[in-house]
This record gives sequence, C-alpha cells and structure tokens, in this order.
Amino acid sequence: MKFRFLVSATALATAFAMNPVFAQSAESTQLGDEKYQPRVGQSGKDVIWVPTNDAVADAMLKVAKVRPTDLVYDLGAGDGKIAIAAAKNFGATAVGIEYNKDMAELARRNTERAGVSDKVKIIHGDIFVEDFSKATVVTMYLLPDLNLKIRPTILKMAPGTRIVTNSFNMGDWEPDDTIGTGYAQGYFWIVPGKAAGKWALKGMEGSQQEATLELTQSYQRVGGTIKLYGTTQPILGATLTGNRLKFTFLDHSKQSRIIEATINGDELSGQVLENSPLYSITGTRTSQ
Repeated sequence: MKFRFLVSATALATAFAMNPVFAQSAESTQLGDEKYQPRVGQSGKDVIWVPTNDAVADAMLKVAKVRPTDLVYDLGAGDGKIAIAAAKNFGATAVGIEYNKDMAELARRNTERAGVSDKVKIIHGDIFVEDFSKATVVTMYLLPDLNLKIRPTILKMAPGTRIVTNSFNMGDWEPDDTIGTGYAQGYFWIVPGKAAGKWALKGMEGSQQEATLELTQSYQRVGGTIKLYGTTQPILGATLTGNRLKFTFLDHSKQSRIIEATINGDELSGQVLENSPLYSITGTRTSQ
C-alpha cells in the first residue's frame, strides 16, 4: 500500500509540474518567505504539496457560494491560500488545518501579510484528529484515497454543509456540480440529510387525509413511492438538497402536485404546491 502511494504521489507531482496551467502559476507565485521555502511536490503526511492555482481557488469558493456568515475549513491548508482567499475576497471566517509545522507557520505569517489574521486561524494538526464539524464550508486538496477516508466524517456533518475538492472526487458519491476541466478541475457537494424510511404524512389534500411515503436513498439521490387514498404511485423528480426534499406526485384527481418539505430528524414539514402553495403538510418517520 505504501509503495503504491509513493508511486501515485510522484506521478502526480510530475504531472502537475509539466502541466502548463500549473507551471505558469508556480513560476509567477512566490512560494514561501525568508523563513521557509516549500518545494512543489515535497512529501508530507499521506500527501504531497502542490499549490492550488489562484483561479481554481477562487472558483472553488464561488461554487460553494461562500459569504461573510460562513465558517470555512480548509483541510490540508498548505500555505493558507484558500483560507486567506475565503476571508479576504468573500468576508468569511476561515480555519486551515495543516500537518507540516513549517508550512503551518508560513500560513500564519501569510495571514498577517494579507491582513486577515483576525479572520483566519491556522491549526498545526491532523485533519483526521481535529474537529471541523462546525464548518459550513469545507475545502480540500487531497489524494483520492484520503478523500474516501474522510468521506464518512463529512457525511455526518450538518445537512447543507458545502464541500469542495480540488482535482479529485469522492468515489461513488456523485458531485452536485463540477468546475473547470483537466488539472484545473474541482468538485462540489452538499451534505445530504437522512431521508430514507417510511413516513406518515398528515394534512394531504388540505384535510386530515393521511398518506404513506416510502423513500430509498443513496447519498443525495432519493426515490420511492407515496400511497394516497389506498393507491400507491412512484414519486417523480425527487431531489434532496441538504435537508430539503422535493418531489412530484398525482393527487386524487390525477393533477400533478409538488411537495417541498424540510426534514428535521424524524419529522418533516412543508407544503404541497401547484404554481403556488395549496396547503401545508407534516410528517413523521415511522421506520428507517
């Protein structure tokens, strides 16, 4: 396993160094300061260091729609570029976690030079040990096996948390969006809530009419059936964005209706719509 990692890391460093987009960025950017000068491709804990292209860093923060109210965590912060950009260009509070002590100290000095040390904190630590559960946005530039290793932790975060990676995806968890192409590529996800199970819905048809909603789920992909007036039908066009569930069904008169609901643990609440809200509904999960 270790040998395979060393080969992939070396190949990755060579590929980035030969890539025109990256090479131009590396040559035009000051890598380090008078106290520490990191080398492109230098080995670290489980990873190698390759600086993120400025344009990619900006695109990553834009696709996540970072705003001043956000808390951005950059996992494997390197020289602090993304954390600094989140604070300086988007007004967010940011935290960078960096395992290499010299690199972490460089990142702290960079926050001071950028004038954002009051909004950016750099932690010298291990991303698999430090707690980043309060983040509203997480950015990463890790190798594929590390993305998969940290994926279970990310999926336990609050529904709606926005995740952006540079260059590598997270296996069978399909991204909600993709930015760029080739080496200058990134992936975006919204952490999904837990929708799977059997739900008892109340208030259907604007009365005390009950319905049974059964949902299956794979990450943010959902499907299932709804049973109304004794008739079971498939739900259509189902989406799950964070804890917001949306799908289409046919009411008793065979009219197309849309349910938009918010899931809060084992409860949900929302509305049934045509072109505008028709009535409100509630629901309780009766089994997983």
